[in-house]
Amino acid sequence: MEINNSDFTILIVDDVDANVLLLKLLISKAGYKTLTAYNGRDALEIVEKQRPDLILLDIMMPVMDGHEVARRLKEMPNKSDIPMIFLSALNSTEDVVQGFKLGAADYISKPFNKDELLTRINHQISLIAAKRLISSQTEELRRIIIGRDKLYSVIAHDLRAPIASIRMVMEVLIAGIKKESIDEDMYELLVMANRLTDDSFTLLDNLLKWTKSQTGRLNTVFQDDIDIMNLVNGVVEVLRAVAKLKNITINIIGSTDRVARIDIDMAKTALRNLISNAIKFSYDNSEVEVEIVEEPERIIIHVKDHGAGISEEDQKKLFQAESHFTSYGTDNEEGSGLGLLLCNEFVKRNGGTLSFISEEEKGSTFSFDIPTPSKRDCDHSISKS
Repeated sequence: MEINNSDFTILIVDDVDANVLLLKLLISKAGYKTLTAYNGRDALEIVEKQRPDLILLDIMMPVMDGHEVARRLKEMPNKSDIPMIFLSALNSTEDVVQGFKLGAADYISKPFNKDELLTRINHQISLIAAKRLISSQTEELRRIIIGRDKLYSVIAHDLRAPIASIRMVMEVLIAGIKKESIDEDMYELLVMANRLTDDSFTLLDNLLKWTKSQTGRLNTVFQDDIDIMNLVNGVVEVLRAVAKLKNITINIIGSTDRVARIDIDMAKTALRNLISNAIKFSYDNSEVEVEIVEEPERIIIHVKDHGAGISEEDQKKLFQAESHFTSYGTDNEEGSGLGLLLCNEFVKRNGGTLSFISEEEKGSTFSFDIPTPSKRDCDHSISKS
């Protein structure tokens, strides 16, 4: 890191004229700007008005000694971080320790060596320059992140509504047109357009929620007595149309009459992404199973496919945001890598855990649990009411 000494100002505080002149000569010759004060009170006034980058501070001075200057400096807003180098003939261990306790960055005994003095000054200036560079880069990074997140949010929010409308139109078209009534190639184009529209809507929805979650603008809104079975049936019914495009059947195995206190939108998003992934990585004419298993104080939902599976190497990357891992489906469907990250976060926010098992060419099973009150808790609640 290249440092321009003329960009830094050093305040010299000493009550002896000869010391001030000598220090000013040495420091100016090294390229630094200088300010001077002959007592502690004047030094604090200069700091208040001009804020030097470094202070060379004598301890034994009239009006106000160096130790008192250091104490007051540490109490001044936006000035307490200015580094100080004490210059003093007081070089006992107690004096040195007292200086460091008051916030000294360094301590030089009088009479000082010229080369040692400049070396210690240069060292402090290097630390100041490095700190400023880090601060500047951090602020720039913060602005970039804010701009990026705002861009993602605007894109996702502004595009979500029209894509949702197109998605509905495509679903109506596909549902209302018989395959044999139009040219086969034209029908395949409609199927492809429908799938791409659905994928785009899912991507935008995930992007919007992920951006909100990463910027702290996505709140978990718990709702009481959510019927788990209704939730599962609703998500599956919506995705059956998508599965039909690959001739995939979605089967629900098991049932429950339990209710839960969850954020229903997050739960739906997690389940929708898991089933969408199962469809994506399943082969044509296969099936996806959504199994509901009751356990004490929780419901486990398994989403199982019999498709491509995930290699051991790729399994390690699944929940790593920095890897941004994604892969193509069995029909070359693209993904963003956000779906599983959202699932993992949303399941955790609702008090559950997301897990999976997978084997290449045999399929994958993703599972998450939803905490539910025990029957005893429910009975107790009823009796109290």
